[in-house]
Amino acid sequence: MRALTKAFVSVTVAVGIASGGLATAGTAMAAPARAQQQAVTGEVGTLAVNNLGLNTVQAKKWQCYLRYWNFNPGTIDGQLGTDSWKAAQRFFNYYGYNGDVALVVDGVVGPNTIRALQRFLDGRNGINLDITGIAGPKTKDAFATFADGIWQEC
Repeated sequence: MRALTKAFVSVTVAVGIASGGLATAGTAMAAPARAQQQAVTGEVGTLAVNNLGLNTVQAKKWQCYLRYWNFNPGTIDGQLGTDSWKAAQRFFNYYGYNGDVALVVDGVVGPNTIRALQRFLDGRNGINLDITGIAGPKTKDAFATFADGIWQEC
């Protein structure tokens, strides 16, 4: 029985080498990691600008609002990128909209930043927002309504 098993394994190895299957096994195992890296890189790219439903005019108004209150959002271009969100995070921390958790000023629009935005928007324009950390339609609408009413100019 042992001789039969050795023969079977030998034939399997020989066929695998001949077909190139074993020679590329290490490369095949590395491919998913590269694909995963690309997916993560692509995801970060899509998070670089997050207007949360604002059009470029509204986003420019929000950037002007932040600049007016001395929180530099960078270039006023209607694209809420990392610099704009860092300015917003500093604004939320300074005025206490962060709740009991100091926001990390990293420009990432995560649940804590959304909660701070919701606290900021809550009660404005007759809107009563749930503080969930999820930027749903009601939060996006409230943000757009607020931005439409901004009068500060850059």
